[in-house]
Amino acid sequence: MTEDPTGTAHDISALFARGRLIAIPRRAARREQLLRHLADTLFERERAYHEREINEALHTVHHDAPALRRYLVESGLLTRTRDGATYRRAR
Repeated sequence: MTEDPTGTAHDISALFARGRLIAIPRRAARREQLLRHLADTLFERERAYHEREINEALHTVHHDAPALRRYLVESGLLTRTRDGATYRRAR
């Protein structure tokens, strides 16, 4: 279980089987819960990552790393440089 900033617990374990993400949720609220969990568990704050490193980390949980990377950026959980070479954990 993870907790959001308001203290409400969200169980995302149903999205995983044997440590792998079964599917990326279609519902925006559920996907946001997943993305927060991924950002919290896979990426350190204050550290710069190359795109390859982001993809490698995301591949540990799901085969579609580009989609997860895009969702993380669109949600504001990861930021990237204008050229797309460097990513950082945003919040």
